[in-house]
Amino acid sequence: MTIKDILIQEIESSPESLLEETLDFLRFLKLKQESVKKAQEQPHQIVETTDSDTQPSNSPQIAYRPASGRSILRHAGTWSGDDFDECLQSVYATRGKAKFDYDLNPFE
Repeated sequence: MTIKDILIQEIESSPESLLEETLDFLRFLKLKQESVKKAQEQPHQIVETTDSDTQPSNSPQIAYRPASGRSILRHAGTWSGDDFDECLQSVYATRGKAKFDYDLNPFE
């Protein structure tokens, strides 16, 4: 018996309300799979924007990619402003000490 046959058997024995939810979930999974496939094929795709309120339509915009952390590292050590000492003191005053209980084992 194939997976498709098992699914059909389960569908036939399920109530209508569960079938609606299952259909929504199946469509979600298909869309997710398509978007992952597109992202793998074209990771640096340029998208033309048409919203004239945010950007001119002739200006291309790079598609969103999750950040890797490298972008924030280029700002390391580049504090600009005269309140560095005040901010550092605020951090020292409000942070708590970490407490580790090395003797505690939740699996015992």
